[in-house]
Amino acid sequence: MLTLTFLGVGSAFAKRNMHSNALLEAWSGDPATQVAPDDNLLIDFGGTGPLAMHRLKDCDGFGYLNVNGTINYPAIQNILTTHLHADHIGGLEELATVNRHNFGLHESPEKRLPRIISSAEVLDHLWSRSLRGGLGVSRGSAASLNDFFRATPVAEPFDGTTAHVTLLDRYDIHMVRTDHIRIRDRYDWPTFGLRLVDRVSGASVYYSGDTRFDPDRTLPMMHEARLVFHDAQLSDEADPVHALLSELRTLPVEIKQKMRLYHYADFWDCGDYGFVDEEFAGFAMPALRYTLFGNT
Repeated sequence: MLTLTFLGVGSAFAKRNMHSNALLEAWSGDPATQVAPDDNLLIDFGGTGPLAMHRLKDCDGFGYLNVNGTINYPAIQNILTTHLHADHIGGLEELATVNRHNFGLHESPEKRLPRIISSAEVLDHLWSRSLRGGLGVSRGSAASLNDFFRATPVAEPFDGTTAHVTLLDRYDIHMVRTDHIRIRDRYDWPTFGLRLVDRVSGASVYYSGDTRFDPDRTLPMMHEARLVFHDAQLSDEADPVHALLSELRTLPVEIKQKMRLYHYADFWDCGDYGFVDEEFAGFAMPALRYTLFGNT
């Protein structure tokens, strides 16, 4: 079984629903009977990630994330970074520091550092342009990304068939370039969504990541998917870097009915968006475990 739980579902500047980061959990059995998953993967860990995980650890079924009232960061085995905005990487410094200095993950072969997964370009810039400022010196010695994580670059091309990572030798996680921020052209700044595939059943789930409305690329994956989780900007603007809700409403009915919206603004419940529950599968909610694939 593969499940997905949002730590938060808010936009980059949301204050009520935290940043849109998610936890994938792979189970050989069932979450109702297993204390912890066999494998897991964080999809991003932004600035509100530590607070969101602090809350999640006290929820039913997530006790394995709790050790003596604090976050059990060593329980996180893999982290996939979709891109380098702060709402997607801002919590990594805390995770790395606590793993090293509170849990001593660097001291023993039995204490494995978490894998951090992305394109080679994202991983290089993650260290050189972001994490190095706070983690580059560690108690009198210089440090590198590999002192805190097992860097795992996934080679391009990201065509949905060749480049992927796998959980539990069953669930393939394919990285798909998205049209989020442009330097000059589409896809020229590395940003990724995910296509999740169950090798046994052949079923798939599409997780958009941060993206503009891009039906030419995403429609085939959304048609095929049994579930869709999509980035949604509630208010219209002339040149958005996220998919506008008004654009998503133009999608075929059969896609909208299996699509849950996330990365939305704090005013999602102001009364103007009641139609979302009618047209779509609804707004995704934090701390709710969604079943992506069963065990059969």
